[in-house]
Amino acid sequence: MNGVVAENLAETYRLASERYGDLPAFASRVRKGVYQPVSYKALFEYGLCLGEALIEMGISAKDHVALLSDNCVEWNIVDYATLMIGAADVPRGTDVTNSEIEYIVNHSDARILFVETRRLLDRIIPLMPKLPKVERIVLMDSKANPIEGVSTLSDLISQGKELRTKGLRRVEDRMKSIRADDLFTVIYTSGTTGVPKGVQLTHANMVSQIRNLPFLLESDDRLLSILPVWHSYERVFQMVAISNGCCTYFTSIRTIGEDLKIVKPTMMASAPRLWENLYLRIIKNVSESHWIRRGLFHTAYFFSHLYKDSLFFLQGKAIDLHGRSAFVSLLLGIFHILRILFVVPFYVALNAVVLEKLRLVVGGSFKGTVSGGGALQPHVDKFFNYIGIPVLEGYGLTETAPVIGVRTSKKLVIGTIGPLYRNTELRIVDLNTDEILYPNSKYKGDGRGLKGEIHVKGPQVMRGYFKDTEATRKVLNEGWFNTGDIGIFTFNDCLKIVGRSKDTIVLLNGENIEPIPIEAKLCESPYIDQCMVVGQDQKQLAALVVPSLDGFKENGVEHETLEELSHSEEAKRIALDEVKRLVSAQNGFKAFEHIHDIRLLAKPFEVGEEMTNTFKIKRHVVYEKFDELIKELFIS
Repeated sequence: MNGVVAENLAETYRLASERYGDLPAFASRVRKGVYQPVSYKALFEYGLCLGEALIEMGISAKDHVALLSDNCVEWNIVDYATLMIGAADVPRGTDVTNSEIEYIVNHSDARILFVETRRLLDRIIPLMPKLPKVERIVLMDSKANPIEGVSTLSDLISQGKELRTKGLRRVEDRMKSIRADDLFTVIYTSGTTGVPKGVQLTHANMVSQIRNLPFLLESDDRLLSILPVWHSYERVFQMVAISNGCCTYFTSIRTIGEDLKIVKPTMMASAPRLWENLYLRIIKNVSESHWIRRGLFHTAYFFSHLYKDSLFFLQGKAIDLHGRSAFVSLLLGIFHILRILFVVPFYVALNAVVLEKLRLVVGGSFKGTVSGGGALQPHVDKFFNYIGIPVLEGYGLTETAPVIGVRTSKKLVIGTIGPLYRNTELRIVDLNTDEILYPNSKYKGDGRGLKGEIHVKGPQVMRGYFKDTEATRKVLNEGWFNTGDIGIFTFNDCLKIVGRSKDTIVLLNGENIEPIPIEAKLCESPYIDQCMVVGQDQKQLAALVVPSLDGFKENGVEHETLEELSHSEEAKRIALDEVKRLVSAQNGFKAFEHIHDIRLLAKPFEVGEEMTNTFKIKRHVVYEKFDELIKELFIS
């Protein structure tokens, strides 16, 4: 760790202000190519002023402050102030539903509510009778017209500044009393099942994430921020950036293409969907290009695939699930050396002519991106890493602040999420017997290569769920957190995620099936946008499929809407043939994993309905919403 880090986040903010001073901390997009920065020194001063105003308002070190906002400098000002006075924030994005606002604000006991936009404020005001604990609403948008009874962020900062000119230094006094095990945030999980739970994270949790960062960042690094900052994954990236004096540029789905080329980021946090969309865009552009360019691309990728595949093996970056003997490793090593010698002239030439241009789509300065919040599809993972855009993959949960493991450039093992974070302990537990499979000396490699439930212990593990001791008891036992994910610890000491224990489908014959790898394979098809495998307590599997209008159109089946396409017998036949081709013995799937039937859906899965904010399917919602359709699939 080469940045500044203290025992709590407030002190980290102070040290960052002193070390990095006038360097830009965050930059907001004003228009194409123009970004308005705020310096480390200014950001800290804003935090001091707002913090003084909050103390004057009566906010104590034990209070909770609700913060409904997307990524913006104002978010960071409120975050600074809240943490510096010893309080904890309760963040959520502006896409929050009314029912979520009511539940989260009330359950968290928040006394003050910061709201980013006038539009969101207009939704909240009618809800105020249902939010009896909220004493003050603060509008963060300085450009919006003021409303009677609603404070503005700029007014509070001005008020705090005036208090400080009178000599008050109550914020600094509060900062001195903050302990490492104090709360800094309560994040309500969007979850795939049940009511949101408030994850309590301490200063020590987040500080451990900064301190144990497995790669170096410098103050001239540029980070692009696109994931919601209320989510712990993006938040840890911003904390790491602050610690290292980097500048974080705010972008959006609409402008990310332009911002990648203009900002030329060196690092960013990302979600699998970003890379899946970029992959599809590249493939589509290639398919529509002249046959010579198309041929050059496929040839360049072929040789790059061969070269990188062999290079990764020789560097110890090839996944090892079974434990190769020294003799087998030697033979494979000789093979890969010979293959590199054969392909390297072709790779070098085509890399410069073809692949270098592809790398420019992300600005050309990428050290890497860490994809998290969901599984990266294998073909997408390989594609970008083989063409020279280092897509690393991380793994964790909100309950683990969030990182448990992450790939690094030195341990870029495709198909895994890399090695564990420092000071993190791991157990792989048998789902049926509760036996610890790894580490267990009675098994080969101490249990490496065996599949089971992932339990972790470390400084990043949460304190527990807010006001929910029963839910906490179910997942925390003597410091061990049950992730609910199923994984394998490989023989080259990386963690591979294969599914979720709650997602596991058990057929009537007792076979346990992880649907996520099957769904990832199906989504490789140009005919399929989204899908969900079903079959709990049935003889065989089936799938709900959201078809791709563009994919069918490009292959001669044209319909104006998904509604029309979902009723097309021709489309269903084509999609079913595609499903059976992909999930087949030829592609490594066992007979009981094959899909026997499908139904095409007339509407895509959407965030807030069938999907979480991190694009994970809420399986219980899909089961409820499409109950009759699912029953049809299994009528014999």
